Amino acid sequence: MYIEEIKLHNFRNYEEQKIELNKNINIFYGENAQGKTNIIESIFLCAYAKSFRTSKDKEIINLNKNEASVTLKYQKKDREGTIRVNISDKKYIYLNDIKAKKMSEILGNLNVVIFSPDDINILKDGPQKRRRFLDMMIGQLRPNYIHCLNIYLKVLEQRNNYLRQIKEQNKSEELLEIWDEKLAEYAIIVYRYRYEFINKIKEVINEIHCKITDNKENLELNYISECDNKEKFIELLKQRRKLDIIKGYTTKGVHRDDFNIFINNKEVSVYGSQGQNRTVVLSLKLAELQVIKDDIDDYPILLLDDFMSELDSNRRKSFLNNIENTQVIITCTDPIEIEKFNKNVEYKLYNVKKGEVF
Repeated sequence: MYIEEIKLHNFRNYEEQKIELNKNINIFYGENAQGKTNIIESIFLCAYAKSFRTSKDKEIINLNKNEASVTLKYQKKDREGTIRVNISDKKYIYLNDIKAKKMSEILGNLNVVIFSPDDINILKDGPQKRRRFLDMMIGQLRPNYIHCLNIYLKVLEQRNNYLRQIKEQNKSEELLEIWDEKLAEYAIIVYRYRYEFINKIKEVINEIHCKITDNKENLELNYISECDNKEKFIELLKQRRKLDIIKGYTTKGVHRDDFNIFINNKEVSVYGSQGQNRTVVLSLKLAELQVIKDDIDDYPILLLDDFMSELDSNRRKSFLNNIENTQVIITCTDPIEIEKFNKNVEYKLYNVKKGEVF
């Protein structure tokens, strides 16, 4: 899979820009605040119908303009396609020039894996980031997962509202059983999807990590959830009911799921060095790449937003040796001479200045 062309119209600091991409590595370099990350964002928008930088679509539109659009042409093994995202008062998706009825129809057309500077701290930060990592990966391969997760989150919000009504208005606790049943129904579905893909990651990540570390480190991944059984989860909700009422929110559920990673039986987030944390994140993302490739029988597109600067020379070399046959879009402040790390890889350089690509 690869992107042939991107057209930006009033997108962030771009007014009109057409970019033709290399099938292999594409490096966008330039000083800060010139528009490099905006290119990554435009591709992400065509994969997920949302930005990874903001929840407000209007921020994407060029200043003093009323609308913006991104048009992207891509090639897969078995077909070619176009995705167009128009943003004005509302957001509209067009797949091969046919208007999508739902935003979720965009999922799975363009498969991407994104690295950003924030990902360096995915293990040290809270579990929300790790759940987001899972949600993004699973969502583009199993759109129904996002549907079920959204229903779960809506039921969770309703249960939390009712918990506060019990506390503040003395509503009946018995009605919580309705919310508990519905919450458990969708919690189990979400859990099963996550369990499936955690196992897929487990199958490949240790081999990837061993290659990067010259077989010096053994990596294990552990999924943490209390929602593997519907009846047990409902019973857990009952046991926590008094506490949930006091707190005014649901203290257990798949919205609390997490995973941790161990190197040589030591938890990385606690005992790992900064270098080990970076290497593990690299392994995790390369495992995501492999899982998607195995699932769709095609390589996803790799988006690296100022990520190479976070890696030392050895990690850059290991990384580049693990991404053959993958289209890569890299942003950085200075041009990277790829041939120093891999002489066999084709690449193209683009200089970005004040919302223009040269």
